[in-house]
Amino acid sequence: MSTDPDRLDRAQIHRWLSTDTYWALGRSRGKQDAAIDGSLNFGAYAKEGGAMAAYARVVTDLATFAWLCDVYVAPAARGGGLGTALVAAVRDHLAPYGVNRVALATRDAHGVYGKAGFTPLEDPREWMTLDPRRRPGPAGARDARPDGTG
Repeated sequence: MSTDPDRLDRAQIHRWLSTDTYWALGRSRGKQDAAIDGSLNFGAYAKEGGAMAAYARVVTDLATFAWLCDVYVAPAARGGGLGTALVAAVRDHLAPYGVNRVALATRDAHGVYGKAGFTPLEDPREWMTLDPRRRPGPAGARDARPDGTG
């Protein structure tokens, strides 16, 4: 495991995420590189040869909050606990900073994250999200209909 950004295989990360995930399907290489540049990145590498076997990205202020995202384990490396080890490495790396909230979203890997101590939100109604693709106009503005009558 390493947080050294110079070890990251950016092309491989982009291939993995943009072609083999539900959350980043079609993400551009430029967008992926920008995400890497603005984040704390974790790579897991094979002992023999050093090829990248897994990746995780954390968006954080290293003080109060972290968002764990883009966790990916190469298909050939799955099933041996690497995903759980990677998530545990992220958790352990953040612990000395006193980050008191680490969030993530997943549709299908609850078991992996659970082994590293993550639990579902007790009350998900406390959390909200903003999807810029569905953002309303300025506060107080009415939704206008396409015909201008709204």
